[in-house]
Amino acid sequence: MSDNCWWRVWFGALAVAAGVGCGGGDAGDAGGDDAAGDVEAATDEGGPEADGPWDGSPDAPDGGDGGADTAADGGDPPTTTLAPVTTDDLFLNPERGFYASLDLVSDRGYGWVRERGFTLAHAYVRLDDYRERDLDAALLEAIAAGFGEARAAGIKVVLRFSYNFGPYPDSEPDAPKDRILRHIEQLAPLLRDHVDVIAVMQAGFIGAWGEWHTSTNGLLDNPRDKFDILEAILDALPASRAVLLRYPPYKRDGYGGPLAEGDAWDGSYAARVGHHNDCFLASDTDYGTYPSDEIDLWKGFVAQETLYVPMQGETCHVNPPRSDCPTALAELERFHWSILNDGYHPDVVAGWAAQGCRPEIERRLGYRLAAVALTYAPRVPPGGVLPLRVTLRNDGWAAPINPRPLNVVLDGASREVALVTGLDPRRWLPGEEIEVAVRLRVPATLAPGSFELALWLPDAAARLRDDARYAIRLANDGAWREASGLNVLASVSIDPSAPGEVDPAATELVVLP
Repeated sequence: MSDNCWWRVWFGALAVAAGVGCGGGDAGDAGGDDAAGDVEAATDEGGPEADGPWDGSPDAPDGGDGGADTAADGGDPPTTTLAPVTTDDLFLNPERGFYASLDLVSDRGYGWVRERGFTLAHAYVRLDDYRERDLDAALLEAIAAGFGEARAAGIKVVLRFSYNFGPYPDSEPDAPKDRILRHIEQLAPLLRDHVDVIAVMQAGFIGAWGEWHTSTNGLLDNPRDKFDILEAILDALPASRAVLLRYPPYKRDGYGGPLAEGDAWDGSYAARVGHHNDCFLASDTDYGTYPSDEIDLWKGFVAQETLYVPMQGETCHVNPPRSDCPTALAELERFHWSILNDGYHPDVVAGWAAQGCRPEIERRLGYRLAAVALTYAPRVPPGGVLPLRVTLRNDGWAAPINPRPLNVVLDGASREVALVTGLDPRRWLPGEEIEVAVRLRVPATLAPGSFELALWLPDAAARLRDDARYAIRLANDGAWREASGLNVLASVSIDPSAPGEVDPAATELVVLP
């Protein structure tokens, strides 16, 4: 995505204007549909601790009045423009970054994952003992308990089921198609019940390590067999989640492509199938990830697709200079990586630390959102209008991979929350600036005093919404409130003497049409 490619979303006027000529990687321009999907959200409880930052004295209030304390046309109070201070600090954010590995069935107590600096863990679920029989209640209960442990630890899992752990080329068996479909049917209720802590799911099940090669049951010989299995997985998961394939040609075989922006996030199979590369940088073809006679074609395919579907994986072989920092950084950016194994290959990952690029990888995997401009009214009467315009920039390599709401919050003597509708952070592509402009009606019952003005991007799942560990943290210095998950950008004074039109019947903070 070109750095000068931008889109602006004007929610106050309920209109969308998009930059023209925005492309992905080397795969060509993506056209499309700028309408964004809604996600549900509600308020949380609790409060932040301190004021948010800015970089100096504010500009004169908008409207050319030189700061006069009079309402602008339409009854809005005068506004101030600030430039929030951004930071290069490393910090945790959900559904992105390096990941650890754990056994979802037998391991318990996952608090160490966040302590080691991760919000994600890869979880193999081994089904070796079930190649010829149904899954039993004990296994299903153990998997459910593992999901519960993940939730308690404030992490999510990258999930894969497999019937063996290789080896290659003489792999242990996988299972027949009918058995796999039956197991997916049994797992479906678990996947739906615990989708809140599933970041993504790898297709798995077929072949060595569940990587869709070396099937002992010939599951890759008949194209329909593998897609029956893939679509059973997609049907078992809620439509909010993606399933990742190991080999890009399988995606095109089943669903064409590469995916264009106009077809993204529509709930179709094509829009929900992403990519995982488990031999990143290992050879010119990444050990067969890209067909050797069409490497450039398939790299272009993946570069385009991963603007709109998740990219995840690991390294598997030391291969300098390709596995060194310069190529690693270039291809992590080109293919919009969100999630990467910290533990394998250990020598490749250690090399990135020794060569000095590890911090940039940690910082830019997935999304990295920061507020870079803020215009708002610093004084508003109870029942008045709070105009707000925030420009966000995504300095990461990818957009957020799952749906998520954006709320505007006033937090002080009480907490007031307004959901900004018609917005989907999955569309906040890397390198872009996103402008959110709203007019908010302040409750007439709001107690006079100072309120912190914040953005809140909690998890979309009701079960996790009030858990601050699952909220997105902006890369702004001093803005984050760890206890509440709020990103505080400024303070607003609720002042009965402030200018502006007032609605004495207003009872809640709402976004005006």
